[in-house]
Amino acid sequence: MTETATPKPLWRRVWDRPILLLTLTTLIWAGHALVGRLAVGEIGPMTLVTLRWGVALVAIYLSSRKTLRADFAAIEGRWWLVLAMGTLGYTGFNALFYLAAHYTSAINMSLIQGSIPALVMFGSSLAFRVHARPLAWAGALTTMAGVATIAAQGDWMKLIHASVNIGDAMLLLACVFYAFYTLGLRARPKTSAFGFLAALALAALASSLPLFILEIAQGGFVWPGWKGWLVVLYAALGPAFVSQAFFMRGVELIGPSRAGVFVNLVPVFGALMAATLLGEPFASYHVVALALVVAGIAMAQRK
Repeated sequence: MTETATPKPLWRRVWDRPILLLTLTTLIWAGHALVGRLAVGEIGPMTLVTLRWGVALVAIYLSSRKTLRADFAAIEGRWWLVLAMGTLGYTGFNALFYLAAHYTSAINMSLIQGSIPALVMFGSSLAFRVHARPLAWAGALTTMAGVATIAAQGDWMKLIHASVNIGDAMLLLACVFYAFYTLGLRARPKTSAFGFLAALALAALASSLPLFILEIAQGGFVWPGWKGWLVVLYAALGPAFVSQAFFMRGVELIGPSRAGVFVNLVPVFGALMAATLLGEPFASYHVVALALVVAGIAMAQRK
């Protein structure tokens, strides 16, 4: 008689499927744009960044404690990379993200994040001499055209006269920071995903403290009520914990350029969620931008 193979547990099957991992990641990130808007008036942006990583670090530590000593030993001598990635990709991105939520809509916040894959592709070409296919470049440029449509709000003269919404500009700079973080994953030390995430979260918490202190000094501190704490919990356990682990695993399985393309799903999911759940107006230029982003995904993913 032949022995029946023991089926893999569900988490193991999910962990080995990059398409599923990266799609779930983008769903969580899309919800984050809505949460960023809901946080306005409920909690200070820098307070949210610091509490987010403080709470996330507890969950990450509980998941990585068995291998943490070995993981931190493997990182020895590479903490400069961890600090740079945590500061730019985690603290810098989220600080600008939550600030931008005070000036722009959740739809815009979702759609502008579609620039990250194109920025990763440009960065890969410059830093690693990774030469993408012409169709992939066409997809990246199409995506950037969609982002430009959002920034111009359908009126291209706004770009010419540099009268872009400050929140949109903040978010685009945040996307540049996250592109640097994504490229940095290529050089990550040989550690477990959760061990490296713990190191990044520790770096993010440390680099967020000066911003938190500055917010208090400037009188912008808002202690969260129950709605604010719900925002903190979602931001800490969703985007800061689960999705980061999923994204790092996806990069590990298929590389940063291909994994970065999935971020283009954030605009699709986020725009639909913002329109249906928050009731934000979906203008004609949003339709054009969304069409360009989806077209960019299709072109960049074609073999």
